Amino acid sequence: MVSSVLCRCVASPPPDAAATAASSSASSPASVGDPCGGAICGGPDHRLRLWRLFQTLDVNRDGGLCVNDLAVGLRRLGLHRTEGELQKIVQAGDKDLDGQLDFEEFVHYLQDHEKKLRLVFKSLDKKNDGRIDAQEIMQSLRDLGVKISEQQAEKILKSMDKNGTMTIDWNEWRDYHLLHPVENIPEIILYWKHSTVHASRSNNMGIVGGFTQMIREGGARSLWRGNGINVLKIAPESAIKFMAYEQIKRLVGSDQETLRIHERLVAGSLAGAIAQSSIYPMEVLKTRMALRKTGQYSGMLDCARRILAREGVAAFYKGYVPNMLGIIPYAGIDLAVYETLKNAWLQHYAVNSADPGVFVLLACGTMSSTCGQLASYPLALVRTRMQAQASIEGAPEVTMSSLFKHILRTEGAFGLYRGLAPNFMKVIPAVSISYVVYENLKITLGVQSR
Repeated sequence: MVSSVLCRCVASPPPDAAATAASSSASSPASVGDPCGGAICGGPDHRLRLWRLFQTLDVNRDGGLCVNDLAVGLRRLGLHRTEGELQKIVQAGDKDLDGQLDFEEFVHYLQDHEKKLRLVFKSLDKKNDGRIDAQEIMQSLRDLGVKISEQQAEKILKSMDKNGTMTIDWNEWRDYHLLHPVENIPEIILYWKHSTVHASRSNNMGIVGGFTQMIREGGARSLWRGNGINVLKIAPESAIKFMAYEQIKRLVGSDQETLRIHERLVAGSLAGAIAQSSIYPMEVLKTRMALRKTGQYSGMLDCARRILAREGVAAFYKGYVPNMLGIIPYAGIDLAVYETLKNAWLQHYAVNSADPGVFVLLACGTMSSTCGQLASYPLALVRTRMQAQASIEGAPEVTMSSLFKHILRTEGAFGLYRGLAPNFMKVIPAVSISYVVYENLKITLGVQSR
């Protein structure tokens, strides 16, 4: 719909607008010899279409476009922009500093922004044939020290290519970037990198597609990328969690022989928080190692050294707040539901043994893990995206609240559960098996629980 309001300069203006168009052309020095003068056409018909676009974006009908108007209006048109990007648009065009764009400011912003986009387009068009292809994108990024594969360049092309030619002409380039505040090649490259790293509504990836892309990029070994640090982290994390759980149960427990559900919930939440706080830098390393490109790091120590050198110690705690807010309900619900279900089974079905058996333990672990995941997954998603965002050089800082708002605005409530299915496939068997080991070790060590 946005492209429908932009002049293609291939047709004459309507007969009744010819005089006005001629007057407009004569009054603009830049338009001599070029119907558009390198910018948006000032013809009356096009101005009318811009007015219709302005009215579409002006959702509260107050004659001005604020950040909220642009967010809602662009989303209705199928365009998704972050709050920071929308603020840049308003600030760039807001000449009277009233916090919004009136129609004239909106038109001037589009004209100025298109001039900048044309300069960028010409610099990318190495062959000077009016089109940008995958090789030209790869060459332009190489000139700036960014190496991408031909498949990645084609992915960038497809996001802008409307006619399926696998090249981008000026109109396609302009339509795609016109209501996006990027103004130069480095900013556009950063936007391309960001859009290819993070999934969005226009970048959906299924489980099979994810496996295929990983194998194509780094071979079968890439499926275990980051698993070394994950194995090193899981041992102390589980040990600290279960040890803290048993100790805290003794502190918070009442005089009853069996703990009540809320007491287990408190013990599990505190145990999870203690365990995660102890190993959190390894959690960040695991995410970075999993997201790396083939050959980017020589190993875990190299990854840690580079993060420390470039970003400082604080980078190892990126996403810590949402992680803590998520682990408290997850660990609490997981441990509390598990022991409640296990004890309920023992009370109703156990006859001569206090050992419920492997299958019952697996079932209890599956149920408890599912409940915990459903309660805490949105926070875990935000944590992972904050860690991933930090891995992109030059990417803007994002806060937990702004990321939540961005996901809700661009992907809806279901966006907070993106990736839940493969997470279940990983976590449920892992947690269930860990509970079986936990119970058998308690018996071996003579630990009594209540």
